[in-house]
Amino acid sequence: MKRRFNRSAAVQRLAWLDGLRIFAAVMILLYHAQLLFTQYRYTPQPTGLIHNLQQLIAETNSLATPSGWMQLLGIPTLFGFQFVDVFILLSGFSLMLAARHRSFDWLGFWQKRLSRLLWPFWTVALLSCPVLWMIGAATESYIPPVWNYFAAFTFPLLIDHRASLLLPISGPWWFIPLILSFTLCFPVLHRLVYRWGSRNLLLVSLVITLVYRALAIYTFGGQPTYTILATPNGPLPFYVLLAKLSTFVIGMVVAQAYKHGRGVLFWPQFKALRVGLGLYTIGFVCQFYQLGWIVCDLLVPLGLTLVCVVICRWLTAVRFSRYLALRLGQYSYSFFLVHNFVVDRTLGLVVKGDEVRYAIALPLMILGTLILAAITDAVTPLLQRALARLWQDIDYLLARKPAVTAPRWVPSVGDTVGYLDQQWTVQAIEVLLDDGNYYLCKIANAQQTRWVSQEQLQLMAPTVLAG
Repeated sequence: MKRRFNRSAAVQRLAWLDGLRIFAAVMILLYHAQLLFTQYRYTPQPTGLIHNLQQLIAETNSLATPSGWMQLLGIPTLFGFQFVDVFILLSGFSLMLAARHRSFDWLGFWQKRLSRLLWPFWTVALLSCPVLWMIGAATESYIPPVWNYFAAFTFPLLIDHRASLLLPISGPWWFIPLILSFTLCFPVLHRLVYRWGSRNLLLVSLVITLVYRALAIYTFGGQPTYTILATPNGPLPFYVLLAKLSTFVIGMVVAQAYKHGRGVLFWPQFKALRVGLGLYTIGFVCQFYQLGWIVCDLLVPLGLTLVCVVICRWLTAVRFSRYLALRLGQYSYSFFLVHNFVVDRTLGLVVKGDEVRYAIALPLMILGTLILAAITDAVTPLLQRALARLWQDIDYLLARKPAVTAPRWVPSVGDTVGYLDQQWTVQAIEVLLDDGNYYLCKIANAQQTRWVSQEQLQLMAPTVLAG
């Protein structure tokens, strides 16, 4: 049964989606915090369900003490790595949902999407370099090598599929090349959705992923990223896009069905919970067996996302929760980029293995990371503006024959303009060249603000023509 959408439904969708994003980012922070605090005492092993449960029970020591209860409550966070695959599924869902038409501008999509991924990354790299250096110098603690920061500043020029040059700065940054890979492949997958049909593309992606994961385990000598074993190539084969292709495609297929008013997102809540818990339980058990590695990362994100969607929809039904989800969700990507800096330095320099300090530090680390993420998002457009201004001035000074042409129109504050197939409003204007022929405009829409040149904008409302 198809259903019509209205404006309130769209707002509701954005609320639960953003709420799920920030929740996933927080769970990844808690996962890395728990791993570092417990010094990697437990990671899932392919030794069977019973043996892994025994190891988890051993982690709690005695429930007769506050320490035992604290360790018991920390057990779910040891599986926070599962939200990485939730991010991948949500990425496919969001990109497909944003692609409203059957055909779209590939270059425009890449420009917009890569800009949203790379500019916050460069901002975090630039801001973290002096801060981590000062902290390291003052406390005689670890300082990332300058060469690795150079790789971050020039990313993705000096990069491989596992981001080995970025890992000395922040371990979780291995995920960045993977999400960039999906961004580059999305236009092809988008076209195949319409050319082959959602069902056929999903079946092909499942076959490719399952075959590749089997090869990664039994031929390439690999292991999932969350398991610590002495395999020949470690987690390297699982950093490749093919290992998680079907998860991304499933997100696309769900979004395509959602746009037509059908699919799992229209299931009754009880059915979604029942199916989600079933898929998650099977995937959870499979991760403790080598053969199960082939399918566990397919089942777990499906089940986990279904359950979380039901919970987030229920929570965002309240007006304040909806507002909070929309506000915090916009920081989820920067939150992910920053979180390991906060976790690593807090545990190493403040907590130092003390359980009471750790319990107090957890909410403070979440809050601190959120503040730093907000700062990152505020500084990013300023960095874009400064570099754009610098480049235009350098180009103007060094050009052998500076070509200064009169603009087609003189921008003014309040103009409605078109940029990247979206409608924006001009909020501020700067003249970069002394002769007054080059304008840099600050434009904004409901989601973001950025500085771009007037040449990249298309006027969508009457204004004063240049004389």
